[in-house]
Amino acid sequence: MEESTAEQGGPGPDGPPPLRKNRDFLRLWIGAGSTLLGTGVATAAYPLLIIWFTGSEVGAGLVGFAAMLPRLLVQLPAGVLVDRWDRRRLMITCDVLGLVTMTSVAVALLTGHFWLPHIMAAAFVQGSAAIFYRLAERAAVRNVVHPAHLPSALSQNEARGQAAALIGQPTSGSLFTAAQWLPFVFAAFSHLLALVTLLPIRTKFQLEREAPARRIRTELGEGFVWVWRQRFVRDASVLIALTNLVFQVLGLALVVLVKDGGGSPMAVGAMGAVAGVGGVLGALTGSWWIGRLSPVTILIGTVLAWAALMAPMALTTDPYALGVLYAGMNYAAALMGVAGGLYQIQITPDEMQGRVTSVGAVIASGANSAGAMAGGFLLAAFGASDTVLGAACAMLLMAVAAALSPGIRTARGIRLDA
Repeated sequence: MEESTAEQGGPGPDGPPPLRKNRDFLRLWIGAGSTLLGTGVATAAYPLLIIWFTGSEVGAGLVGFAAMLPRLLVQLPAGVLVDRWDRRRLMITCDVLGLVTMTSVAVALLTGHFWLPHIMAAAFVQGSAAIFYRLAERAAVRNVVHPAHLPSALSQNEARGQAAALIGQPTSGSLFTAAQWLPFVFAAFSHLLALVTLLPIRTKFQLEREAPARRIRTELGEGFVWVWRQRFVRDASVLIALTNLVFQVLGLALVVLVKDGGGSPMAVGAMGAVAGVGGVLGALTGSWWIGRLSPVTILIGTVLAWAALMAPMALTTDPYALGVLYAGMNYAAALMGVAGGLYQIQITPDEMQGRVTSVGAVIASGANSAGAMAGGFLLAAFGASDTVLGAACAMLLMAVAAALSPGIRTARGIRLDA
């Protein structure tokens, strides 16, 4: 692994200073957290806006489709450009785009000009900016912290993402109950706060490299070839792709379950808050688990836990019971996120971080837009309970497939450097 360029994370006479004293990492952490929170609040508000405003599950599925489509169309070129462009400037540009887009939605709703294509376009732009931002930040971390602090930094980043989800759901529900435009004002302000936090950072987010003379297609091909040769990464990405399709259906189904049970947007937010606790705990304990379990055990165990916890969701409409079950699922997901992120960063060269992350992500989540659209039609055809039960059965089949996968089993003896 190349040496980090972090100025404040360099080793002292007794080793590197504590991570908490790395001011640039703290600025990056806070700024990215603000952006994540604002994006989460807006994303949680989309189905509330469509389902409570129009009562259309299909409309909610279309907005979900638009929000997830960038994962298929934007992810790959974004990975190449993150490796080419200045990552700090790119993140700042993404925050400006988020600020403008969320302001446009808030103004439209405030003036009573609801138009479904506008909401879909805003969701697409926001989703595209979020992809560039996430790829740039993830690639930047190893250059902002000392190598010894990388596992802890990634664990804190995962905890931050889970905390954003924890706070975002109830915040979105509360703001939406007060006024339909408020979640989008909040999202716009979060991007503004992130800008103020990121601008003072002077540490370079990438190693020095020559300007690329090759075509984007050539560099993308290198990323695909690298991932294809990593059998565990390749097969695990395909597995996660299938589970993500199921989760797109589940997420929309849970909103409908709460509404069918007489719940309000506030109840949906409460469900998300309870669920988010599990994700935060999973992220905070991730560095402990990854030193004791192999990536294979974590991966298969996570999918089994998802199947086991998903099935009872079909039997209740109580938001708190659904939240508790989802908390267990989020705990396992956060643990897998820490392990997967550490594994990928440790084995990938710095100059390929963006491409490799984007290739893995497009495999794992590129079809999410189809899952969101399918969720709307499945709910309209079969109802929420039957749809959730079918999702649980699909997840169980995936756990069995993971246990039998030769590529996934190649990593059985690996232990991550925590």
